[in-house]
Amino acid sequence: MMRRRTTLLTGCTALALALGATACGGGPVTAGGGDKALSGQTVTVAGVWTGSEQKNFQKVLDAFSEKTGAKTQFISTGDNVSTVVGSKIEGGNAPDVVMVPQVGVLQQFAKKGWLQQLSATTEKSVDSNYAPVWKKYGSVDGTLYGLYFKAAHKSTVWYSPDALNQAGVKPPKTYDEMLKAGHTLSDSGLAAFAVAGEDGWTLTDWFENIYLSQAGPEKYDALAAHKLKWTDASVVKALTTLGKLFKDKQLIAGGQKEALNTDFPGSVEKVFGPKPQAGMVYEGDFVAGVAHDQFGKTIGKDADFFPFPSVDGGTAPVVSGGDAAAVLKDGKNAKAGMKLLEYLATPEAAAVWAKAGGFLSPNKKLDLSSYGDDVTRATAKSLIAAGDSVRFDMSDQAPAAFGGTKGAGEWKLLQDFLRDPSNPKATAAQLEDAAAKAYQG
Repeated sequence: MMRRRTTLLTGCTALALALGATACGGGPVTAGGGDKALSGQTVTVAGVWTGSEQKNFQKVLDAFSEKTGAKTQFISTGDNVSTVVGSKIEGGNAPDVVMVPQVGVLQQFAKKGWLQQLSATTEKSVDSNYAPVWKKYGSVDGTLYGLYFKAAHKSTVWYSPDALNQAGVKPPKTYDEMLKAGHTLSDSGLAAFAVAGEDGWTLTDWFENIYLSQAGPEKYDALAAHKLKWTDASVVKALTTLGKLFKDKQLIAGGQKEALNTDFPGSVEKVFGPKPQAGMVYEGDFVAGVAHDQFGKTIGKDADFFPFPSVDGGTAPVVSGGDAAAVLKDGKNAKAGMKLLEYLATPEAAAVWAKAGGFLSPNKKLDLSSYGDDVTRATAKSLIAAGDSVRFDMSDQAPAAFGGTKGAGEWKLLQDFLRDPSNPKATAAQLEDAAAKAYQG
């Protein structure tokens, strides 16, 4: 489903425990170092996934069980992975493996001394199976702690082929063409975009795609590390570009006020639900899962995507998110956890979830035929083809106080900007104030 965040919510939800499958079947061992080498051992894995994502990841864990004899237990943390894992470590009940949804949280865990360096076997797989950028995002101070198992492609604009066909609009190649197509769509009686302004993270994604294409990858990296101030002219320019969309009532379903009351699933419903109000919705590849699972749309026929277009002559952006597997030092079965990561680094493990759907792998050795439909294959191909030009979601690289907290930091300030986009320079100054505090903390 949607990208997860570490949020500072009070009171964690009850942990949902998925029962691990016992070992069954034979077959060669690729992760255990000997036939059923881990029999009698249980590997606990904590992660944000629930629902269909949790079920599909369990299929991967079951395949690991078949190979090694290990049992598995999955603990769903909800969005509060940082808080939940921290409290479990303090309580002497640390999981063996944690799936970390943010670069910033992986860095935080490593700097607290919670993580084990990944094995030479896993590192070798990462070197041969992944673009170097994924190793960079999984490393802290040159040491590999995180293996990116699941990725999100966050540079996809989803649309109703019927709506665009009826308006005589073709998928655009540039940002200006996209806005022009939006006006044509609007003239035909349907708003151009459904915008999920109630969820601040969607607005950060809009900004990041525009900024990466318009300002380029070097400035993107500098801003992500706060080596470039948010008051820089490049930020003001990107906000100005975004503001043109935000203030145009023809382009946003229901205008700014309704956008601020629309959450992510609601934005997908406005395009693919029973009463369409817009022709397009920007968000990651996970839009397809909601369109299919909740609204019965056939992906590729009733719902399709075009790549987020290039802005002002820049390169079309490829922004990604992802979940990195890491091994906790305090886990009771960390050695078996390390074997699980050796398995997760293989294309064989990725193929299990790829077949189940709702998944993209950054593992370039995974055969694209493993994916169940042409649209997912095209999305995966785009992600792999981007190679080292992929940039990880900027707000996920930031301290949570700035880039991952509801009602605060970048999320809130971009919601305020959606409400009133008249002064990009003032918004940039507010973003810089918030960033300066968070990065010092």
